[in-house]
Amino acid sequence: MKHSTHRVAAAGLLGLVVALGSGLASPASADDPATLTGVILGVGADESQRIVTWYSSADTAQKVQLAPTSALVNGDFPASAATFAAIGGANIATSGGFNRHATLTGLQEHIAYSYRVGTEGNWSPAYSFKTQDFEGDYDFLFYGDPQIGSSGDVAKDQAGWQDTLDVSLAANPNAELLVSGGDQVETANTETQWNAFLAPDKLRQYPWAATIGNHDVGGKAYEQHLFTPNTDRSAPLYANGNPASNTSGGDYWYIYKDVLFIDLNSNSYTSTSGGGGDAAHLAYVTDVINQHGGEAKWKVLVYHHAIYSPADHAKDSDNKVRRLDFPTAFSNLGVDLVLQGHDHSYSRSYLIKNGAKANPDEQPGAADVYPGPGGVLYVTGNSASGSKYYDITAPDNSGTSGAGNGADPLNPNNYWYNSVENQEHVRSYVKVQVRNDKLVVQNIRSGTCAAPNAAVERGNVAWCNNTAAAQPVGSIVDNVTVHPFHGDGQQLQVNLPNAAPGEFGWTIDGYNGLVDLGTAQEHNGEYFQAGGHLNPITVTDSRRSLAPWSISASVSDFRDGGKTFSGAYLGWTPKILVAGAGAQASVFVPSAYDDQSGGLATARSLGWADQGHPKGSAQLGADLELKIPSSADKGDYRATLTITALSS
Repeated sequence: MKHSTHRVAAAGLLGLVVALGSGLASPASADDPATLTGVILGVGADESQRIVTWYSSADTAQKVQLAPTSALVNGDFPASAATFAAIGGANIATSGGFNRHATLTGLQEHIAYSYRVGTEGNWSPAYSFKTQDFEGDYDFLFYGDPQIGSSGDVAKDQAGWQDTLDVSLAANPNAELLVSGGDQVETANTETQWNAFLAPDKLRQYPWAATIGNHDVGGKAYEQHLFTPNTDRSAPLYANGNPASNTSGGDYWYIYKDVLFIDLNSNSYTSTSGGGGDAAHLAYVTDVINQHGGEAKWKVLVYHHAIYSPADHAKDSDNKVRRLDFPTAFSNLGVDLVLQGHDHSYSRSYLIKNGAKANPDEQPGAADVYPGPGGVLYVTGNSASGSKYYDITAPDNSGTSGAGNGADPLNPNNYWYNSVENQEHVRSYVKVQVRNDKLVVQNIRSGTCAAPNAAVERGNVAWCNNTAAAQPVGSIVDNVTVHPFHGDGQQLQVNLPNAAPGEFGWTIDGYNGLVDLGTAQEHNGEYFQAGGHLNPITVTDSRRSLAPWSISASVSDFRDGGKTFSGAYLGWTPKILVAGAGAQASVFVPSAYDDQSGGLATARSLGWADQGHPKGSAQLGADLELKIPSSADKGDYRATLTITALSS
């Protein structure tokens, strides 16, 4: 499923929407240009948006200018370039200057864009980014705690951070999001640390999805530097309950292709300090999922304080509170993946359901996991910069569920909740591959024991067990594939491209019942057609009564967010694949494209047996035919086929 905002006009640059700002002072005079710094590209509300944030030395009206890179001539922006007015305000005194942000809207697929910030006669350098297909598979990268300055050497921390971004994006140049685990800096309002964090140009080329860490929350610099979409900045989502104070806070969400991301300020976990605590976050997550969960295939939560981690913070009292407050709600809401930071070590949990291991038999380090209803995977990221590492700590006797930190019966050196724990004192990042039929999560080394690795270089840690020869940059620490749960029915999925030219492609998940309908073709610009086969249904009847039975099914509408076409366009030809139990195939049902009888939008019989049929088993199937008018919109569509068995 997708959200309807993915539909954009194919009108080139004219399709861009101009955002208007207000409340800024008059432009500065020509002899007093503003100094523009700290430019960063942020994630928008969906893949057709980006948010650009920056600092200005003067309180002047500013904007972002945007154009396809191909339209620039000798680096000059064309007269047709789109402009987006910026809004913002004064920074707190310790930061100085002013902050500005603008939301770029109406972006189109497969375009390399250039942009700059400022105003006529006083522009920043031009930066660039590219969009990719707004539907289908993609990869994003998750980075644990850069925490620039925590080693005691800002320059060394910056070097490690720069190298991780360079290494990870050289290996994954088409990654579409950079997701933060929090703690961008060591000291909330120290601008030298923010300058070092923002120094890499990759942060102006790929969208950064920010997260508030405990080292970010104590000042306004986080909010000044990193504006986020769909953000609720109400009092309950601030640790002190006061959004006007010199602290940062708020929760936000966005949908990127097939993933609903929800980002929480986990610094606010108790109401005793004035905020709404975990209850406020759970209300927020519940509301967002209820409103928008149907617009995405996957639900990913991001927050800083890892509740299932292996190192210094594993037994923190605040994390034990969250470990009681969060997991059951996340299981009930169908969350698939939780990304966390804070503990400066890597861990991958077992599938956790309602605060306990979902399947006691899941093996440590399993390469494939099948969540079933309610299973959630929790991942903690190690340091992306090498500024600080925490060593793995030992389990105790406090229990093997809930807030306990007891040992894993299958691997007593690990906590009960962790399938994999790793600390080598080596920089790493997490790559998540989003696919129609699975999530692939990998922890990947972005460095070795050699520099840049500030904590090792400065002797802040006494050892490093990684070597360039044995475990090189790019080698995989951990790899797991999460296969989705589709319930008791069979789900159908269709990828519908733009109408001619080109093929109409179907992509179907082979796990847990998704039906592969093959590849459709466009016919004379009138309709798309594709066919496939129902997953076989086995009927076994050993009753003495030999009562009649029947199998029927109906299909929902095919939906992609706000886009839809009727399930009536699906028809079938039932078949007996393996004879037995007196099974007889039902009649052909045409697509509503050819016949107005309603296709499979209404319940249709697949097969049956009369009274007195012999005992035994039969296997029923059907050839599926889908004919869709060519007016249907491009998108990733899904429908659910509900199968019903009836017998006297």
